[in-house]
Parts: sequence; structure tokens; C-alpha cells
Amino acid sequence: MTKSSRKLSRESQRTRQRSAPRSGGWWIAGLIGAIAVISLIFVVYLPSRPVEVLDGVLTYPNQPRDHSELPQTYAQTPPVGGVHSSAWQNCGVYDAPVRNENAVHSLEHGAVWITYRPDLPSAQVDQLRALARGRSHVLVSPYPDLPKPVIASAWGLQLLLDDVNDQRLSLFVSRYEQGPQTPERGAICTGGVGTPLS
Repeated sequence: MTKSSRKLSRESQRTRQRSAPRSGGWWIAGLIGAIAVISLIFVVYLPSRPVEVLDGVLTYPNQPRDHSELPQTYAQTPPVGGVHSSAWQNCGVYDAPVRNENAVHSLEHGAVWITYRPDLPSAQVDQLRALARGRSHVLVSPYPDLPKPVIASAWGLQLLLDDVNDQRLSLFVSRYEQGPQTPERGAICTGGVGTPLS
């Protein structure tokens, strides 16, 4: 083989090597594709998943979220959503009823609102207040004419209870305080109206 033909042979080998696909490139493209599919699942599927509901919880979907300073009439007692005041009720414990329209705005921020009949024994009221201790988005207040002794509400969700010792109450608070049903998750429950008990 002549010197010039050897040179041509080496150059053609280099050209073939450069044009040949690299196996590492396919691996990277596959990884990028897998990441894209997983991201799509998180963006499309997860937000549309139905809220997992505890046994006995009533659901009221598609609550309107408009603001109005006028008194509202609500379908549920206490309300679980709907048109509400532009000012939310500061979360915490109250020894007097709070305004529905403010409490509904707190629900929109992810609060769980625990209401109880005003004649509930004080020891049971203390148990309800203890549920709010150390939590940023729990509201506890008496509520006249409740259909049950205790009712826990979150945005679009409600649990009616005959007994403060029902284990579902603490589960309701844990699951739905700033839970997946919250329209404005991450919004604060301070800086609104009302002065909770210290």
C-alpha cells in the first residue's frame, strides 16, 4: 500500500467514526424523555386527582370564590365555601361566634373551621381548643343552631360529629389543614379580622 493510499484510508476511517451515532447520546435522549413524561404526569394528572375523603365527610364541589361585603346566605351550616368577604378571619380560638363571610375566606386559605354548639360542656370545648394549639390554619368557635354538637369544615368538605372524641376529627384537621382541597394553599391566616384568645 502506498503512502498516499494509507493516508486516504486513515482519513476515511476518521470520517466514518465522526458520522457514526454514539451510544451515549441515545442514553441521554432516553433520560430526557423519561424526565419529560414524569413532569407531564405531575403537571397534568396530580392537580386533577380527586381529594381523598375521610369516611363520613360530605363534599360540596365547585364553590364560588367571589368577594362581597354583603351578608351571604349559604347552603350549609356552617358554610364550606362560596362568596365571602375580602377579609379573612384570623385563625385561632374564639369564645363567641365569628362572621360566616370572614370564616369562609379563611377556609379558602386552607383553614379547618371547627364549630360547636354553645351549650357543649366546657371540658369538650377545651378538647376542641387543644386541636388548634400550635396550628396556623385552624379556627375554633361556637356556632348557634348547629345540626350536630360539633362540625369540622374545610373548603368544600364537612364532617358532622356527635362526639368530640371521634377519631375522625383529628384526622380531618391533619388531612385538610392546608390540604389538597385548598384553593389558595400557602395563603396566611393572620393579618385579617378578629382577635383570637391567647
